[in-house]
Amino acid sequence: MAGTGLRERKKQQTYQNVSDIAIRLFLAKGFDAVSVAEIAAAAGISKPTLFRYFPAKEDLVLHRFADHEDEAARVVRAAGASAGADADVSPVDALRRHFLDGLSREDPVTGLNGSPEVLAFHRLLYGTASLVARAYEYQQRSEAVLAVALGDTLAARLAAGQIIAVQRILAQENWRRIAAGETVEAVREDAVAAAEGAFGQLEAVLPRLRSVGVEKLPR
Repeated sequence: MAGTGLRERKKQQTYQNVSDIAIRLFLAKGFDAVSVAEIAAAAGISKPTLFRYFPAKEDLVLHRFADHEDEAARVVRAAGASAGADADVSPVDALRRHFLDGLSREDPVTGLNGSPEVLAFHRLLYGTASLVARAYEYQQRSEAVLAVALGDTLAARLAAGQIIAVQRILAQENWRRIAAGETVEAVREDAVAAAEGAFGQLEAVLPRLRSVGVEKLPR
């Protein structure tokens, strides 16, 4: 078992290293100006090996979102597991609290982060058409696993689409303002208010989510 854990850690480290190398090249030269062969050479691996790790060139960038793909579903699942201790927390409220916590930590996923590296990454992402398209695929998978967590019904799928869209739009608005020159502190109060308002609207229009369980979520 220990060997399996070590192999998995090494594999994940390889993913991270190759992704980091690729992103540095993309930031320096532009996404379209860097070939997969150049990335493989810089990472010290063959091109076929690189494609075994990353099926598409865009995945080298979107890898940074891999851990967040099922994040909303995990938050909902955790809220359901603790429902006995905190029965008043609905799935939407749990996601609201999670997003607000991300804002307080300046999690890059919320867009409320002024690090030059984070801003450059977001400019790369939102300024490259193929990356925007690939990011949409990631969002679709996030919606799918969240829908399962919410009950895997049509209503759950509609709710999941709205929730993921709200998170995306809130984050993009925060990033847009900071990228335009505003400081994190100047944006923070509005970001919190916008999140409170958006999730409040979701809570109002998606009341049935209060009683939906999460036992169907894949483990």
